[in-house]
Amino acid sequence: MSGGKARGASGGGPSQRQLRVAEEVRHALAALLERGDFRDPELAVSRITVTEVRASPDLRHMTVFVTPLGGGDPSVILAALRRAAPFLRGQVAQAVRTKFAPDLVFRADTAIDAAARIEALIRSPSVARDLSPRPADPRRDED
Repeated sequence: MSGGKARGASGGGPSQRQLRVAEEVRHALAALLERGDFRDPELAVSRITVTEVRASPDLRHMTVFVTPLGGGDPSVILAALRRAAPFLRGQVAQAVRTKFAPDLVFRADTAIDAAARIEALIRSPSVARDLSPRPADPRRDED
């Protein structure tokens, strides 16, 4: 692999470095949110799960996927996290040693909701009927 390009820089997915740093940021944010030391009352009382962090190739931008623990409307939490982003950025910079403190962009993680919808569909009577084994057709045994 010559040319000095990092793996993943050509669109083949994130590099090992991106994955490692993103996971470190996820752990740092999860620890901060678990402590709950925030002036913002929404963050102080909310239980938030950081489900995933995606890093840009230059590690300057991190997209943080969150979900309220126990469900609920994520818009209130997202607004509070956006207000606290400068504070969280500074805390992450202290916990995770990178050349630059990454910008943090918070997004609601909809994967859990999508999985719940798919499970509900699979359990619905009409889909369950289609998925159940069908009795053998006696006419086919004549061949």
